[in-house]
Amino acid sequence: MNKNFELLAPAGDLEKLKTAIDFGADAVYFGGEVFSLRAGAGNLSNDEIREAMEYIHDKDRKGYMTINIYPHNEDIEPLREYISSIKDIPIDAYIVSDPGVIALIKEQIPDAEIHLSTQANTTNYVTANFWAALGVKRIVAAREMSLEELKTMSESLPEGTDVEAFVHGAMCISYSGRCLLSNFMAGRDANKGACTHPCRWKYSLVEEQRPGEYYPIEEDGRGSYIMNSRDLCMIDKIPDLADAGVTSLKIEGRMKSMYYVATVVSAYRAAIDEYLKDPEVYVYNPLHFEELCKASHREFTHGFYYNKPTDEDQNYLTSDYTRDYSFIGLVGKHDESTGLTDVEQRNKFSIGDTVEIFGPYSPYYEEVITEMYNEDGQAIDSAPHPQQKLKIRFKRTPGEGFIMRKRKEV
Repeated sequence: MNKNFELLAPAGDLEKLKTAIDFGADAVYFGGEVFSLRAGAGNLSNDEIREAMEYIHDKDRKGYMTINIYPHNEDIEPLREYISSIKDIPIDAYIVSDPGVIALIKEQIPDAEIHLSTQANTTNYVTANFWAALGVKRIVAAREMSLEELKTMSESLPEGTDVEAFVHGAMCISYSGRCLLSNFMAGRDANKGACTHPCRWKYSLVEEQRPGEYYPIEEDGRGSYIMNSRDLCMIDKIPDLADAGVTSLKIEGRMKSMYYVATVVSAYRAAIDEYLKDPEVYVYNPLHFEELCKASHREFTHGFYYNKPTDEDQNYLTSDYTRDYSFIGLVGKHDESTGLTDVEQRNKFSIGDTVEIFGPYSPYYEEVITEMYNEDGQAIDSAPHPQQKLKIRFKRTPGEGFIMRKRKEV
């Protein structure tokens, strides 16, 4: 049984990377500006990667870079040049799916640690050991594996090779992300990071000889989200992941917001720490799940971990997110002389609003906004402007980097 986890968080840009580290991630994964399978994420320039790794190592954490594209011939020389441009940056590991890319990395960075991406579709212990024999230090398991299969895999791997598994986030309807729908329907290649998520679009049935006549598949006439998986969530099953020998618990979401990263990482950090205090007497605390749900989310599933997904793991009615809370402000510096705290507005809020405030390793608490000023020092009743600079008097002074949120009115 594994009693020590790595909590691995997504980092779509530098702000999200620092947020993930500050709010409790042991490691983050990020992409560069090219050759990373999240073209829609902010991604990091070479200078930002240097800054990121310095920040990560100052906090005694780790940073993994994704180069998990499946390259074509025309990609090889640009990729070789790109690897040359980053080879002196102290990146802790590279997440790779293609054996040719592994060879290109090893060519210029002989001691590089390689993690095998979920894109490589590792679904059995024989394949995992094949990669381990080639020097791969971590297998990122395909989402299609059960906990029982993961346990067999982890027990079969040589010492020094571990298993990483997704525990939270979007599930792909195709085989670990290798999907042709986006390319076919929108001309954007999912295998090069530009997926449009057509599996979550609304579909109806059309008979060939009756163009323009749309037949609803569902009785309510709203169409059918026949490929719309619920999101994965394993926050209530941490002991089972430990028993399966999973070393790294991975959160999906390089394209998610900074608020999402902070909320989800905080919830998993609290749940993992509670488990690690004493695994033998650990009892799941549903408050961690409640906190998790304050970030936008779809309905949840345990994915393939316990059984093959059924209709209970799909949402046939809507692909919309549940958004019960708004991210309204990011806390800045506090001025002892005035008693006011800087806040950068992210969504509108007003005097009289009850808000929740939370920070790294710090559970949320409530405050009522009673006094607020704009940049010119004028008292204001509301903050309607995006990224408006504010000064607020709090009864309980929040720390710099804390996050303010507000429950949406029904």
